[in-house]
Amino acid sequence: MATRVEITAEALEAAEQLNEPVYSRVMGIVARLENWPDVSGAKPLRHGLAGDYRIRTGDYRVQFRVEGDTVTVERIGHRDGFYGD
Repeated sequence: MATRVEITAEALEAAEQLNEPVYSRVMGIVARLENWPDVSGAKPLRHGLAGDYRIRTGDYRVQFRVEGDTVTVERIGHRDGFYGD
């Protein structure tokens, strides 16, 4: 059974601001999340972000949360300051 992937408005807006090669890589990661939990490169986050995961592609990060059979992409952005706010 495929996992349902949702993208928050904030994450989608951030993705649309990316240049084309980075946008393609990030959207490729989002597509891969349909195969959760068989997704390589996902790391669980800790401390205040415990319960979330991230996958990196170059200098960019895709942060997501898994609840049942739904993966919600919460944030997409450059690594600089990504976890700071």
